[in-house]
Amino acid sequence: MKRIKVFGSMILIMASVAGPAGVAGATPANAPGAAEYSQAVPAAIRVPAGNKQVAAFSAVGVQIYGCTGGAWSLIQPAATLSRRGVPAAIHGKGPIWTSTIDGTSVTAAAVGSSPQPGAIPQLLLKATANYGDGIFGSVSYIQRLNTRGGVAPTGYCAEGAQTAVHYTADYTFWNPA
Repeated sequence: MKRIKVFGSMILIMASVAGPAGVAGATPANAPGAAEYSQAVPAAIRVPAGNKQVAAFSAVGVQIYGCTGGAWSLIQPAATLSRRGVPAAIHGKGPIWTSTIDGTSVTAAAVGSSPQPGAIPQLLLKATANYGDGIFGSVSYIQRLNTRGGVAPTGYCAEGAQTAVHYTADYTFWNPA
């Protein structure tokens, strides 16, 4: 138990070592660099005032699409979130993010979107439920930033076919201040 607590604290410390944002272009509105944050993050996906960033992770995974009625639609994401190469969470259908360090989880729904050329959109998600006491236990908002890849295939698809499209993104997690 003690090891988990110490390691969980290390994750929080490492997230803050990268600077006030932890991820390029993700600075809270009340932190130094707020002007840059306002310019770098589109208004549609900015976290509302009254929240503070508690974690930032890089994600590598896939967007899984299925063919229904001749068109591709999203089934679910599947990704691993890491900090400096150390896995810290998994992301899947729900959408849900679960810490592999302390077992806490957060589910969320998109409340804002910003298109990203050649990639899935950047998102602002609002938490709909939190589980456990730990890193994701009090999350209020999640940002998906700097997305690359993950776009659904185009053209004909055979009914019932599935495909996984590689994507990367940065995720920031916010708690009420």
